[in-house]
Amino acid sequence: MTKKKFPKMIAVVLCLAMTLTLLGGCGKKKDIIGTLTIINYAEYLDPDLLEQFTDETGIEIKYEEALTPEEMYTKYSSGAIKYDLVCSADYMMKKMIDEGEFQKIPWDKMENKGNIGQKYYDFCKAFDANNEYCLPHFWGTIGILYDKTKVKAPIDSWDVLFNGDYAGEIIMQDSIRDTFMITLKYLGYSLNTDNEDEIRAAQQLLIKQKPDVQSYLVDEVRDEIVAGNAVMGVIYSGEAYLGKESNPNLEYVVPKEGSNVWIDCFAITKHCENVEYAAKFLDFLCREDVAKTNFEYIYFSTPNTKVIESLSEDEKEDPTLVPPESSIENCEVCTQTDKKVTDLMNELWKELKSK
Repeated sequence: MTKKKFPKMIAVVLCLAMTLTLLGGCGKKKDIIGTLTIINYAEYLDPDLLEQFTDETGIEIKYEEALTPEEMYTKYSSGAIKYDLVCSADYMMKKMIDEGEFQKIPWDKMENKGNIGQKYYDFCKAFDANNEYCLPHFWGTIGILYDKTKVKAPIDSWDVLFNGDYAGEIIMQDSIRDTFMITLKYLGYSLNTDNEDEIRAAQQLLIKQKPDVQSYLVDEVRDEIVAGNAVMGVIYSGEAYLGKESNPNLEYVVPKEGSNVWIDCFAITKHCENVEYAAKFLDFLCREDVAKTNFEYIYFSTPNTKVIESLSEDEKEDPTLVPPESSIENCEVCTQTDKKVTDLMNELWKELKSK
């Protein structure tokens, strides 16, 4: 009795089906063993990484976004959702630490924490004195993005925003904290000052400057400068990088008077019932391959030294990606959360915008 032979095409199809079945078995997702609820900035984490984490661990991620630290805090403090992890700005981290909203990170459970450079943990000491609560996520500076073909000379000072030389060609941040910050630094004061006279002096300078300001924007600053609708604008370093990629005539500088070194961090909230799961997620973020993927998704400065080492020489020398020590020596980390200061700035900002 002779065996029947399958037609060649059928054999190929069956072989392929068997291969896919085997591969599917090998790549089978883990069963869901628990969940983590996270709130972060919009577009501040590659969504594919959330799926990857679930596939690897069986821990499902429920993910929410906020546009600003203040919006994040409002959502968090409403109590409508019990978040396990939050990512926010330095000054908001301090506020929440002071209010007792975080649990200590179990660093001994995190084998990849050493990928984060000590320099960045040191930045966090400005608001997390003993490095107990905060894991650095992204960091950078605030400076000026400008079209070098349209200025009289290379820019090195905040003075260019206030001296009238570029009236109508300036974009300022539509942000109380950021706009007061650069003005305070220009006047020689700390961006964390609680001196009412210094804060009022900053407002008076901003009122004087206002006729020269084309607009107050946030996310649109980069696009406006790229499009040539203004000569210069106050911007975050990561946004400046993307602007320079779109228009090679653009340059970014942290003025010599100093600026804000900002650092955004993750923390485990007091509501988190499974700190082990939270630590797994934080350790996942510290992993070189994960951090590299996220860096390439966002292109803000990463505190992961393994990723920094993997960059090209051109990327390492780009101050928007890896701010050099010389550019941050006069900078400060923002920690001011005093309610009296916040209320005063809010009042003075409303006066400024209404004039």
